[in-house]
Amino acid sequence: MNTIGRLFRVSVLGESHGECVGALIDGVPAGLELKVEDFKTDMERRQGGRSKGTTPRKEADIPIIKSGVFNDKTTGAPLLLLFENANVRSSDYEELKNTPRPGHADLVGTKKFGNNNDYRGGGHFSGRLTAALVAAGVVAKKILKKSKIDTNAQIIEVGGTKEIERAIDEALSEGDSIGGIVECKVKGIPIGIGEPFFDSVESVISHAVFAIPAIKGIEFGSGFGAARMKGSNHNDEILDLEGKTRTNNAGGINGGITNGNELVFRIAVKPTSSIKKTKTTIDLRSGKMVDISVKGRHDACIALRVPVVLEAVTAVAILDLMIIEQKTGRIIE
Repeated sequence: MNTIGRLFRVSVLGESHGECVGALIDGVPAGLELKVEDFKTDMERRQGGRSKGTTPRKEADIPIIKSGVFNDKTTGAPLLLLFENANVRSSDYEELKNTPRPGHADLVGTKKFGNNNDYRGGGHFSGRLTAALVAAGVVAKKILKKSKIDTNAQIIEVGGTKEIERAIDEALSEGDSIGGIVECKVKGIPIGIGEPFFDSVESVISHAVFAIPAIKGIEFGSGFGAARMKGSNHNDEILDLEGKTRTNNAGGINGGITNGNELVFRIAVKPTSSIKKTKTTIDLRSGKMVDISVKGRHDACIALRVPVVLEAVTAVAILDLMIIEQKTGRIIE
């Protein structure tokens, strides 16, 4: 439901306009140095208001470490990290209470939870909860660094073009939004991680990736481009006993298992659903169709803030797989 992972388990909690959002992390080894300052860089990368096209809502996002740390080191007990919601404007959502926003989870949330869901800012469905994912990622990345594994993600296009600034300017001028593509690379991951079928590396990463709101697709290596290639072009020729290949169309994975090459995949981020342009929705009171134009503070391109979130969930997924391998004694050094 709200938890992912088997041996490194992350639960997310909170709502966009509630008192806080946060992450409960179990499986953190004892003795890991962890301070509030460790979260600063990644939490700032996720913040809105740092670049054109992102929401003006800006939270301090200084973690409150409630448990699991003593004398700046993890204790081995569950780690609870909370982030206060201070910069909220709930009044922006009062008029939307009975008119679900197209593209959002407003309607399905209302139906599923019987009008008990917090509709302000999207509630528990909100991208605000990615703060919790990023926090968990900070911890996971810190542990992975000990094995010299590094995750890095960057936006490679928005609105179908690499001219990012121009595309964002156009969307803003039209009161519209655009999507984007973010690429993630994992360096240093050893050969032999993952399982065939249900616990393949692709499966585990994809499960985590789709916890990020607005993600609509994922591809590994050459991805959908592989469908337009011949086997003679797609097959990665093996160059040495360590598994290094001449090309990397497989994206670093064969048979669901890491092959020793760099792990490479891309995700598709949809356009932000909250836009000023007038659209049509249903009035929950009358059952009649009405026009809606969403006011408030929203991202014109949510993809701009996704790279650090993608790094985080990828690190969480990889770390869980690594710990499983270590526990079974099958990991290849």
